[in-house]
Amino acid sequence: QVQLVESGGGLVQPGGSLRLSCLASGTIFSTYTMAWYRQVPGKQRELVAAITSGGSTNYADSVKGRFTISRDNARKMVYLQMNSLKPEDTAVYYCNSPTRTTAWGWGQGTQVTVSS
Repeated sequence: QVQLVESGGGLVQPGGSLRLSCLASGTIFSTYTMAWYRQVPGKQRELVAAITSGGSTNYADSVKGRFTISRDNARKMVYLQMNSLKPEDTAVYYCNSPTRTTAWGWGQGTQVTVSS
């Protein structure tokens, strides 16, 4: 049984930074591409950033240059460093593997609120 546990969200002012963490237990973590997603009420969940097992990264245009995804395979952790945050980054953030979302389900997510 895979468990995804996200943490690190909070309230931050525009221009501020946050670092999100995700623990993916119960799986051979290192073999999977991992990603961060976000969702606001009434909208579809969107992929924000992804990192392959080999460390190649990809970002949504809206966060390119501001967010950095990384992973620690030994700890089964994936991180999202978010800088220069904007109000439009406000959402619940989730981690998952793009090819395993049905099999793994979703964690509880972590709320990020960017507001002055």
